Amino acid sequence: MKTNPMNADKELDARGLNCPLPILKAKKALADMTSGQILRILTTDAGSVRDFKAFAHQTGNELVHQESVGGEHITLLKRR
Repeated sequence: MKTNPMNADKELDARGLNCPLPILKAKKALADMTSGQILRILTTDAGSVRDFKAFAHQTGNELVHQESVGGEHITLLKRR
């Protein structure tokens, strides 16, 4: 299923933050969401791409989409 990266229930702007802050903020944001909702995370830390893959695997949240555009990284996670 292809998800439009613009369709998200909540957006987290973590640009300018370095590991582990984007993950910690995403974890907090996901805790306030209901199952099946989509969180769109914007980051500038290149390591966050790898970190969110691992985070999704460890937490059971679904990594729906990832893309990098001009030094910014967009991650979509679906709340388990």
